[in-house]
Amino acid sequence: MDIKGTARPCDGAGISAFLHSLPVSPLVLGLGEARHFVEELGELRNDIFRHLVEHEGYRSFAIESDCLKALLVDEHIATGAGTLDDVMEHGFSHGFGAVPANRDLVRWMRAYNEEHDDKVRFFGVDGPLEYWAESPRQALTGLYDLLGGPLLQAVVAGETLDALLGPDARWSNEATAMDPSQSIGQSADARRLRLIADDLVALFDTQAPQLSAEARDRAALYGRTAVGLLRYHYWLADTSPARWTRLSALRDAMMAANLRAIAEHGPALVFASNLHLQRNKTYMSFGDHQLEWWSAGAIAATHLGDRYTYLASALGTAGDDDPPPDTIEGVLSTLPWDHSIIDARRLAETVPEPAPRTSHDFAYFPLDPPHLDTIDGIVFLKRAVRMKKLG
Repeated sequence: MDIKGTARPCDGAGISAFLHSLPVSPLVLGLGEARHFVEELGELRNDIFRHLVEHEGYRSFAIESDCLKALLVDEHIATGAGTLDDVMEHGFSHGFGAVPANRDLVRWMRAYNEEHDDKVRFFGVDGPLEYWAESPRQALTGLYDLLGGPLLQAVVAGETLDALLGPDARWSNEATAMDPSQSIGQSADARRLRLIADDLVALFDTQAPQLSAEARDRAALYGRTAVGLLRYHYWLADTSPARWTRLSALRDAMMAANLRAIAEHGPALVFASNLHLQRNKTYMSFGDHQLEWWSAGAIAATHLGDRYTYLASALGTAGDDDPPPDTIEGVLSTLPWDHSIIDARRLAETVPEPAPRTSHDFAYFPLDPPHLDTIDGIVFLKRAVRMKKLG
């Protein structure tokens, strides 16, 4: 089976050739992770982004990390504020600040901005949440502080807002992930805060003309994050069988809203799990429940159309696990390059019935053969052996 005609080396020339083969230039180029914490993939991602900046006009990078924490990283990249150690410790969620490739990327982006007037930007695409969620304090008070005038006090006084929020610990309680009774998301205070958040976002819409472009971007981020967090907290307190499906869908909807906002700054490379960036529904077993919801990529593509492009990553040898030859990963392992970029739809025509690959690594998600034709391209690593062990 000759698949070489569907593929190119995944180097600068290969990336540019793939982009120029698309009907239009994407505003969001999603590079999915088949597995988090694969060092080789992070290093390849950095090479891709550098090429996109230097040769394709890209100026934005986004990662599956807390969108509010990422403001610290963006400020450091723009101005040099803070130390690199502090930024890596406090500017990322999910443990991503400890990833060497992320540190290398932040260092490179800062150095680039020191030498160029046309600056690069850093964004987080995820909400301030894990399976549980953080306090909405930063988002609500951040939006509140950007607004003004008599109507602001009519919505809520600052002291009242602070009292309703209360201690952050009562929100960011990890136990709420598995125990809805420990969540305050449906308390009287939380219900009132949802109305206040809605009123503050509406007030922002009326005051937008008097705000600078930077303040409008920041206010919009705070507003959608506050509303999203309070929705998420509400469903953390839910006891129905729909709880985890709803929480998963809300998280991806928050990601999709961030993707659309990032797209307004021009073409961006977004690095997140394949499951979040794919165009099809996500299916996942969770305890006794089978969950299904639309991914952030599917939602964003609904709005962006063909200005959204999705590159799924795939691994050949993953650790000590070699792919069976009749799987997609096994077929791609016959390519002569260590790193390849493949036209996924042409591959689907060339390899019509590949076998599904199974993995004993719960953190690794192999390609799903029936959905191969919903992917624009595949970034394939023939070997990935430097992976952080999870669980």
